[in-house]
Amino acid sequence: MRPSHILFIIILLFVFVDSSLFIHSQKLKEELRSDEKIQKIAVAGLGLSDLCIATEARYTRHPAVSDSMAPFADHPGALEHFPTGSFWAVKPITSIR
Repeated sequence: MRPSHILFIIILLFVFVDSSLFIHSQKLKEELRSDEKIQKIAVAGLGLSDLCIATEARYTRHPAVSDSMAPFADHPGALEHFPTGSFWAVKPITSIR
């Protein structure tokens, strides 16, 4: 078997996996839309500002309600304690003028 045939098989496998994930995401999106009313009722009933994404640390709960310096409260060079800390991208530094 030629190396190009192996590459073609690998590419076909990746295309199959990618299309399967896309179809699954479309089905999941429809399920989440049907649960949206229930989520709004839960948020209103519990008096929350938003649904919490994670409860591990204050800076991983929701970007709208966490302060920008919370990740650096321990030490700027410290290792990440919580796995959900990798969900948020670092904000670009802007100069103060």
